[in-house]
Amino acid sequence: MTDPAPQSPQIWDPFVRLFHWLLVVAVTGGWLLGHFGPLQMSWHFYAGYLVLALLVFRLIWGFIGPRNARFASFLRGPGAVLRYLKTLPARRASQSEGHNPLGGWSVAALLIVLAGQVGTGLILDPEDYINTGPLAGYVSSEWNRWALGWHHRLGLLLAVLVAFHVGAILFYRFWKREDLVTPMITGRRR
Repeated sequence: MTDPAPQSPQIWDPFVRLFHWLLVVAVTGGWLLGHFGPLQMSWHFYAGYLVLALLVFRLIWGFIGPRNARFASFLRGPGAVLRYLKTLPARRASQSEGHNPLGGWSVAALLIVLAGQVGTGLILDPEDYINTGPLAGYVSSEWNRWALGWHHRLGLLLAVLVAFHVGAILFYRFWKREDLVTPMITGRRR
């Protein structure tokens, strides 16, 4: 009888993986509903509330979760990022245990933009008397208009960041020959 092949170590814990895929659904659903949904934006708001809950969870988990989930493990200084950038042209997998130095900052950028997107959504008021953020009445009409403009701008920035994220996954898959999707499903690298 032969011993089974040893399993690779866990990279992503179940909570990080669940967070990631729920965030994909909430952001995609919110974006689609915001652009193509009915004039009554209730479901868009629900997607935003889910994003808010996920962001609160991720903030907490970034301090108390396992090592690879912690911000301290993947937010590295500019020197580490520059050293990592020099390795990108090589056609070999980086085999980072979690996020690489560049990927860590891209995650931070996504989380910050999502927080801004949710924050502006909570206080915006397009003055249609229907699609008003739940906290819009607590700020002035100038802040409502400011939030509306920034909600749209941050939505565009978010689309760019998501495109970079997907592009990076494809770059790693086809250039570096490193599968980043499977570990986000199984928690382990093949």
